[in-house]
Amino acid sequence: MIKIIIERRIMPGLEEEYEQAAREAMRESLGARGFVGGESLVELGHSDRRLMITKWRDLRAWKEWYTSETRARVMQQLMPLLTEEERIRIYEPASH
Repeated sequence: MIKIIIERRIMPGLEEEYEQAAREAMRESLGARGFVGGESLVELGHSDRRLMITKWRDLRAWKEWYTSETRARVMQQLMPLLTEEERIRIYEPASH
């Protein structure tokens, strides 16, 4: 199991449009093979900063989604609403 952390900054005033596009992106990812779950968070006091935390079965499942036509399509809706490129980090459980 891996977790993908995605940080996004939204252009001021476009939060509502972003929410709609992000909901659509999350809906699309629900159908992706290997998608386990996810949540979307807003930074306290900074409505333009969002954090997506998604769980995937493995790295291959994430890469399949990341390079999919479906994700490319939903990102076409999201990208114009952002002030900068999204930052993506991939985490795995620490081995004990």
